[in-house]
Amino acid sequence: MKKIFLLSLIITSVFIVQAQNPVSWSYTVKKVADKTYEIHLKAIIDNNWHIYSQQTPEGGPVPTTIKFNKNPLVIAGGKIKENGKMIMKHEDVFGIDVMYYADSADFVQVVQLKASAKTNVSGIIEYMVCNDHECMPPRTEKFNVKIE
Repeated sequence: MKKIFLLSLIITSVFIVQAQNPVSWSYTVKKVADKTYEIHLKAIIDNNWHIYSQQTPEGGPVPTTIKFNKNPLVIAGGKIKENGKMIMKHEDVFGIDVMYYADSADFVQVVQLKASAKTNVSGIIEYMVCNDHECMPPRTEKFNVKIE
């Protein structure tokens, strides 16, 4: 009976750890000109955790990657910008200098509509969240925002 209890406790602990996500995302749209919008993908990061920049060097942790789904009404303008307090630090575990964000990060993509119309912009964000002691497996987050 003790073995069954111990096994169920271990399995429950694994599910609790997997369910934990120290990052919450919000998605907003800001009109900046006629038919031009900024798509804001904002990460709010729990204390003592961080996510990595899109410019994380190879051989290191998984960088934040944002992929937009194709939309025939929308043209993406340039690279995705990162806003927030970027921290650069050498991480011995990876053997390289990494760039990451703690507290929050705002990833901004400028888009233009080909015509005046209501549409959606959607895609996925892949990111890795770590603290000073551990990293969680990479996560994928879907997003969908309305442009009106």
